[in-house]
Amino acid sequence: MSDFILSRAFLETSAPLASLGLSEARLQADARWPWIVLIPRMAKGREIADLSAADRARLIEEITVAGRAVRAIGAALGRPVEKLNVGLLGNITPQLHAHVVGRRPDDAAWPGPVWGVGEAAAYAPEALETALRAARQSLQ
Repeated sequence: MSDFILSRAFLETSAPLASLGLSEARLQADARWPWIVLIPRMAKGREIADLSAADRARLIEEITVAGRAVRAIGAALGRPVEKLNVGLLGNITPQLHAHVVGRRPDDAAWPGPVWGVGEAAAYAPEALETALRAARQSLQ
């Protein structure tokens, strides 16, 4: 894991939350959805098959933990999450990562996927602090 370098794309589009056992957890900088990205700390990983069996199991556990944090963000912002979406796409940013997105029937993309829908909306400063605090407390 010493060769791990976080892709610039994540540095530009998300804020750090926590270092989990396997992954870096980051808040996606799009206020339309409570959204955490998990990036496993491994050099040159692109596919879930690049992880060992033990690390694949660990990633699933971290996705579950991130889901609780996404729900905590939604609750803290007064928009409770009704459905969690999990995706491992990597078509644009090839570094292995998992998206955990909180969804509601009244969100901008419902019922379709969030990718490619409109433009990202910046968090207002106070909402960003609320989201970061809720996520970090949940991830502890």
